[in-house]
Amino acid sequence: MTGPRPADVPGPSTEAASAPGAVAPWLRLDRRMLLVHPIQEIVKFLPAVIGAVILGVSSGNPLYSLLGLVFVVPYALTLWFTTTYRVGPTHVELRTGLVRRRRLAVPRARIRSVDIEADPLHRVLGLAVVVIGTGQEADAGDRFRLDALAAGHVRPLRAELLAHTRTPHTVPGDPAPAHRPAAGTAVPAAEPGAEIGHWQPGWVRYAPLSLTGFALAASALGLLAQFGLGAAEISITHDTVDTVRDFGVLSLLLAVLAALIVLVVVVSVAACAHYLATYHGLRVTDYGSTLQIRRGLFTLRRITLDTARLRGATIREPLLLRRAGAAQLEAVMTGENPRQKILPQSPRAAVERTLARLLSPHRNANTAATVAQSAALADIPLTRHGPAARRRRYLRACWPVPLTAAALLLAGALGRDVALWWWLLPVALAPVCALLAEDRYRGLGHVVVPATAGSPTWLVVRAGSLDRERTCLEAPGIIGWTVRQTFWQRRAGLATVGAATAAGKKLYLIQDIPLAQAWTVLDRIAAGGTSGRPADADQTRKT
Repeated sequence: MTGPRPADVPGPSTEAASAPGAVAPWLRLDRRMLLVHPIQEIVKFLPAVIGAVILGVSSGNPLYSLLGLVFVVPYALTLWFTTTYRVGPTHVELRTGLVRRRRLAVPRARIRSVDIEADPLHRVLGLAVVVIGTGQEADAGDRFRLDALAAGHVRPLRAELLAHTRTPHTVPGDPAPAHRPAAGTAVPAAEPGAEIGHWQPGWVRYAPLSLTGFALAASALGLLAQFGLGAAEISITHDTVDTVRDFGVLSLLLAVLAALIVLVVVVSVAACAHYLATYHGLRVTDYGSTLQIRRGLFTLRRITLDTARLRGATIREPLLLRRAGAAQLEAVMTGENPRQKILPQSPRAAVERTLARLLSPHRNANTAATVAQSAALADIPLTRHGPAARRRRYLRACWPVPLTAAALLLAGALGRDVALWWWLLPVALAPVCALLAEDRYRGLGHVVVPATAGSPTWLVVRAGSLDRERTCLEAPGIIGWTVRQTFWQRRAGLATVGAATAAGKKLYLIQDIPLAQAWTVLDRIAAGGTSGRPADADQTRKT
């Protein structure tokens, strides 16, 4: 196939389009989308196309089978003729629609990410989809999406649209961290294009240790049920009971065990397949002002993150992953997609190495001391919350034991025949609940890491057992505090401190911390460079 004509070449690559006062021309998408759009729309309207085929077969008139294609294909072709875009010196604009015209304009100064996607069909035709983000939440219809351009024109376009991120900027209402240079100062990268994370094929062994496989299996079962494949009626009769009785208890238990093994195998295979398709070839590359993530086996994605929106990171450690010595890494960022996954299920050592490079203040000074401090955030000892917090963990985790025992006693008092083996239930629950409570307490803690030369003060918070999270949040990104005490917390002298930020989950909690330690945390973070102990308007106590 011949190369695109000049009208198909993105305008921002020319100096005339970027010159002050110049009017950029309106451009069309790549001409090869005339092949892609019909296929995409046929897949989107596949139920209608199948319905037309069924109508043609049942009526005996084969022309009815073409009704779906007659309407879908012309509509798909109009998408190319009615979609134009231009890249001007101040705005990027997109016009779409035939009957209802829409015009979307994005100021170039507000662009925070330019992501690149390419599914197998796009890759075969040498195309790529460009998704421009401003760091704000947007509906699907309001996303600036160019589907698609020639793959060779995408990278120069992304470089030009993100050129302004090479100088730091601040977002109103979101204070810039202390370790970033002042606005207007060039941001030197320690190593241009330095790779800080790299996927290894052996990591696929961690995929079954998450709930992804169970979610995929549940989705598949739901899809089968919609098509009636799982809607068979199950009736239990006397013959069924006699068959089960003849089968034998031991044989029945073996059959159930075999079914569980098959389920685990299927779920594990599904999880591994999803893991490979999503994260194969993952590379995390640091360009100083931007962070680029490349991943995908079939659909290739290149995600660009503006490091000026980075406020910290979260290490996720679900129970099974934690026992296997693995974890996941997420970036805490402001704006759209505030919890961007950096590393999937990976060895804990790889997560710690990437975390150290991700949070190290190399955009200002890449010294051994600051890099070591960032590395220590992953395993620095945390301050425990004392015996009162431990008692609350046990009370909240072990309530099923006395509740089950009370239900059995009540049933016996009402004259019901309660078999002796029913009392094994609270006996079995007691050690499980106690282990859960102890693990929740071991996972509870916090620490304030003092600021050093070129590095801000960090707040490290950890909580959870089945899904434990350890969050490293930089103090300059905290914009408010909440100190909350319930009735029982006041009796125990505890409180829950919430650090409010414009990034990630917006509110990060230090659970069941002794009240004296709560004020110490606020004072230490205030001394590290924030606005001091919060005023009454920012600090509330709720009962």
